Formats: sequence, structure tokens, C-alpha cells
Amino acid sequence: MQLDSEARPQVLSPRGRWAALAVLAIAVLVLAIDNTVLYLAVPALTADLAPSAAQVLWIGDVYSLALAGLLVVMGSLADRVGRKRLLLVGSAAFGAASLLAALSTSAAMLIVARLLLGVAGATLMPSTLSLLRNIFPDPIERTRAIAVWSAAAGGGAAVGPLVGGVLLENFAWGSVFLINVPVMAALVVSGMWLLPESRDPHPGRFDLVSAVLSMVAIVPVVWAIKHTVASGADAAGGCALLAGLVGGWAFVRRQRRLEVPLIDVSLFARPAFSGSVFAGFMAVFALMGLLFFFSQYLQLVRGFGPLAAGLGELPSTVSAMAAVAVVGWASRRLGAGRAIAVSLLLVAAGLVAVAVAEGAGSYFWLGLALVPTGLGVGIAQTLTTDVVVSAVPPHKAGAASAISETAMELGVALGIAILGSSVSLRYRSALPPADQLPAEARAAFTDSLAAASSVLPPDSPLLVAARDAFTGAMQTTSLAAAAITFAAALVAMRTIPRG
Repeated sequence: MQLDSEARPQVLSPRGRWAALAVLAIAVLVLAIDNTVLYLAVPALTADLAPSAAQVLWIGDVYSLALAGLLVVMGSLADRVGRKRLLLVGSAAFGAASLLAALSTSAAMLIVARLLLGVAGATLMPSTLSLLRNIFPDPIERTRAIAVWSAAAGGGAAVGPLVGGVLLENFAWGSVFLINVPVMAALVVSGMWLLPESRDPHPGRFDLVSAVLSMVAIVPVVWAIKHTVASGADAAGGCALLAGLVGGWAFVRRQRRLEVPLIDVSLFARPAFSGSVFAGFMAVFALMGLLFFFSQYLQLVRGFGPLAAGLGELPSTVSAMAAVAVVGWASRRLGAGRAIAVSLLLVAAGLVAVAVAEGAGSYFWLGLALVPTGLGVGIAQTLTTDVVVSAVPPHKAGAASAISETAMELGVALGIAILGSSVSLRYRSALPPADQLPAEARAAFTDSLAAASSVLPPDSPLLVAARDAFTGAMQTTSLAAAAITFAAALVAMRTIPRG
């Protein structure tokens, strides 16, 4: 039957499999770098484009918001049109959107460009993971491959500030986007030769209503949380939250009734599957919500230059990549459930240490605190992803990969929206009165530390007070993220089996 020939993925030689993995790792590395490289450029683009605090947050999280809203749709589309094809088309689109971002002349234009980057990125993420699921049919070899894939994702997120630091020391802030263009061009060319094509031979009809409902269920909820934390509870936030919850209910109800659903919601009845999705979500939520302001803290409070700030985050990069060496041992020794729980406990301990070290005079303690944080996230991402993609047959890998990626990208968006807004809120509440400043300078002073630094002299007592307020906000938010991650570790311990 044609089903057998199309469902069976192209068998590659060992060298071919690892060469294909290199291409997939580059794709996810660029996406992860793009998710964090902008954080370091915030002071520079603030001086150039003069965005408000709300626009800065939208520049940061609209990328992940678009990813989270479209990953489910793109995962299902990849199963239908072909994962390789969608990956190559998405790579070309990502390069074009990067060029638009680099040439942005206003905050609004940059927000639109970041939105388009998220749309293009949504075509790449499920394709990389589902291709990996089909290229590596052997479970042991697949775990190693996913560890490399996770190291690229985690390492990319952490190395983004380093790449941004090098670029910003020598070029304008737009260079952090312009660098994507040649990388994506090389990815398209190498992917055409090295990647095998795979798809679901009989995927069924694509349900447009489900696709719309999936976005309705995610986007309004993220916006409502972001709006409420930043501006307080009001009718607009309540209506958006209600719309998202109703959309989610309608989406789940429709999936249960469809013969070929966009997402097989029955998978969530499996404790290992649902627990892994939740654990991956919480790990990313806590880390990314903190990292969004961490680069600003290093530059604006500690006085690091862009390159020094990027190097300051290097311990988390190295430790995240070190997860490749220990994840197999941890899984065999502890079992998947306990290993994931222990990795989340490492993240929680690291976040507590970061909160303490942010008030210390020496950077040494802060760099040391980043080690368990990065290592824990690296292990958690690898094991949770492995559990999720192994729960379905290869021809449904795109849909399962989309669930895993949606949870992680939603964690990024919500982490930035909730924890990032919490930093802004606590910063403003700790500021002293600034009645002596002109109205425009007073507005900048209360808006954000980046804006305050652009209007106040370096030795101003008010700027010193603003730095202290920002540090206190970072410490409080770090402790809150640690508590959330600790709770997630307990959930993982109870829901994910050892094996």
C-alpha cells in the first residue's frame, strides 16, 4: 500500500542522520538566539526608537506570542505538506522578516517585524522536532539527538546575549537581526541536500475552525495576563481572559468530536505526557521571565558593556550544554520522572542563588548561581521533549512536537508577560518621588530603568535610587520564579513515571 511507503521515513546512514541533526540544530539555535539576543539591545534601541515600557515588553514577547499561537497549526500543517518543505519555506521567511526588523525606524515597525518573525519561526519549530523523531527511530539514539537539539535550544537562548554583545560593541542594534539573513540562506541550501522529507500519508482534512480556535484560546489569555499585571484588573482584561477560556473550551470540545483532530487531546490523559508538557512549560516560564531583564540589569545596574554583559551570562550557556553529557546518566539512574523533578529543583535553587547574588558586590557569585539554573533547564528540556515526542507514532510527530513547542513558547510569552510585568510594577512602586524633574523626564524615570538612564546623569541620586529599585524588583521576581519552579518539581515527581 502507498500508506506504508509514505509513512516510513527515509532511512539515512549514521553519518547522514547526524549531518541532518546538525542542520536541525542550527535552525533551533538561530530561533533560540533570536528569542534572547534582543534583550541585550534594549538599552540601544530605547535610545534610538524611544519606545514606551509597554512597547518594550511587546517587542520582547510578541515574537513568542505569535509562536505560541501558531505552533499547533503549523505542526499539523507540517504533517500534511511535508516537514522539510515547511522548514525550508519558514527559513526563507525568517530571513526576510529579520531584514525588516534590522531596518525598523520606529517601535511600532519593530513590533510588526517581530510578529512576522514569530509567524515564520512557528513554521520551523515543529518541523525540526518532528523530523528528528523520524530520522532517529532508535529510542536510545533519539534521546541523544534530542539532547543535542535541547542543548542548541538552551544554549542558543543563553548565547544570544553573547552574540548580541559582540555585535552591539561594533555595530548598530539592527545587526542582531541582520546576522540571521546569511545563516538562514545557508540553512535553506544545506537543508535541501541533507534533510529527508516526511509527512503523514493520510492526515485527513485540515480543520480551519480548529486552527482559529487554537489561536483564540492562547492569544487573548496571554494579553489579558500581561494587561492585568501592568495596568490592573479592568473590563478589557476580564473580557480577553473570558474570550480565551471560552475559545479553549470550544477548541477542546471540537477536537474530541473530530475524526481527525488538530490535536489529540486524549494524550493529556497520560500522566507522563501531561506532566512532561507542564514541567517543560514551567521551566521555561521561570527562566525566560527572568532573562528578559537580566541583560538590562548587568548593563544598567552593574555597568557592564554589551559584550561584557553577554559574557556575564556565559555560565548558563555552558551548563545548559553540559546537560548533553549527564542527561542519559540521570535518566537511567533516576528514571524520567525523578530526573525531571531533580532538574527543576536545580533551577529553583539557582534562581534563589541569583536573587541573593544580585545584591552582592562581586559578579563571581552571580555567575556561579547561573550554573545550576542552566544545567537544570537543559536536562528538563531534553527529558520532557523526549517523553512527549516518544508518546506518538512517527507519522504524528508534527502534532506532538507542536504540543511540546507550544507549551515552551507559551512559557516564554507568559514568563515575559507575568514576571517581566512584575519587575516593572515593583520597580515603579519602589521609586522615590521625583517632583523636581520636568514632566517628560519624570515620565521616563517612572517608566523604566532604561528610560531613566537615558534622561538622568550617571551620578544622579535619583538614578542611583532607580537602580536600587530595579535590583530589588529583580530579586523579588527571582524568588517568585524559584517558588513556581519548586512547585513544578513536585508536580513532575507525582505525575511522570520513572520509566
